[in-house]
Amino acid sequence: MNSNKKNTGRPHPAVEGEGQIPPRVGFVSLGCPKALVDSERILTQLKTDGYEVVGSYDQADVVVVNTCGFIDSAKQESLEAIGEAISENGRVIVTGCMGADDEAIRAVHPDVLAVTGPHQYEQVVSAVQEAIPPPAAAAGHNPYLDLMPPQGVKLTPPHYAYLKISEGCNHRCSFCIIPSMRGDLVSRPIGEVLDEAERLVAAGTRELLVISQDTSAYGVDLKYRTGFWQGRPMKTRMLELCHGLSELGAWVRLHYVYPYPHVDDVVPLMAQGKILPYLDIPFQHASPSVLRAMKRPAHNEKTLERIKSWRDICPDITLRSTFIVGFPGETERDFECLLEWLQQAELDRVGCFKYSPVEGASANQLPNAVSEEVKEARWNQFMQVQQEISKSKLERRIGREMEVLVDDVEGENALGRSYADAPEIDGTVIIEGANHLRPGSMVKVKVVATDEYDMWSELIVG
Repeated sequence: MNSNKKNTGRPHPAVEGEGQIPPRVGFVSLGCPKALVDSERILTQLKTDGYEVVGSYDQADVVVVNTCGFIDSAKQESLEAIGEAISENGRVIVTGCMGADDEAIRAVHPDVLAVTGPHQYEQVVSAVQEAIPPPAAAAGHNPYLDLMPPQGVKLTPPHYAYLKISEGCNHRCSFCIIPSMRGDLVSRPIGEVLDEAERLVAAGTRELLVISQDTSAYGVDLKYRTGFWQGRPMKTRMLELCHGLSELGAWVRLHYVYPYPHVDDVVPLMAQGKILPYLDIPFQHASPSVLRAMKRPAHNEKTLERIKSWRDICPDITLRSTFIVGFPGETERDFECLLEWLQQAELDRVGCFKYSPVEGASANQLPNAVSEEVKEARWNQFMQVQQEISKSKLERRIGREMEVLVDDVEGENALGRSYADAPEIDGTVIIEGANHLRPGSMVKVKVVATDEYDMWSELIVG
């Protein structure tokens, strides 16, 4: 959001003969894709109610800040964003994960108008309505003329969208406070999810990114209840959801998948080309003792054997994961175990975080904390090992032809992604001399060069 001058917070006056100018809301969205979907839902409701969404502090009558509260650095970023909004505008409503801790926010910023927690959509809208009355009773908003797109407000580019299939999580990982902020797993009805996906694709979305806290647990809370879509009965379960999404003609990418045994059932769909051969699985570590301390689900699964079986079924499968180094009690042997596992697994895309205490997490009580110096050294060593793996795996793609979804144009080149690349977290495919392509285009390219993360390619014409 741009800041040109401070806003006095006074509602806009009515314009004689034209009714009232719609009240205007500024929005700052922080955190993960799941929080982004929450922002989209809030903005959709505000637009439906007649509010205008603006992109600068000085234009807004009130500013909503959707916060992240997962780790301390994210909390600090959220507090700084709230402070900037107060400084530049003066009228601020706080929501999101950090909003679950009202006292912590008001201790730093006592002048915020309201604080609501994660996915409390109605409370956020009510707080906005209290700060600036809705225009429903004013002449400036006609719900029959001011039509909302069927897909609602989207904060992503038009050609891809996040599809959230559930809220909350049933796990109690020792380093995580998501269940205390967002509650236990609550799965959306399968018909509702597929209807939303269908609307998105009809509006031009070419890639659906399936997200939740635990995608493979979809439907557990509903005991896999049978729902309906297009008049057909369908169980509320990940496999059936993937079958339904595969019928829509868009790329389907699965994120945040725990490696439960039933995940094996989805891999044949990838081999058949029905959904993208891509799995985002947060393994977090490989040492059994660290995984036990983390209280990770499915930590006893023989993951290397599972990975081999997935590649046997679908050789092109791309595996992305995240890991934590420096967890309390992590010994040098534990870390060596992780590096050995990493070299054997040869994952395609990997992120790594240095353990950071999170207020309220049970891991804070664990003994044998790892020093910051050791965390830094282990992180650097981990990333060096993984960069070599990634570089080697990408080199094998040189000479291959593949489909690429164009995201942007930069100078003489187009920038896109292959099936192996999720937006903003994975690599980029640079299509040389193809700046005539438009974002959202699906094109065929030949890979000519690679580095640790990205690929360079030539456009195949005809």
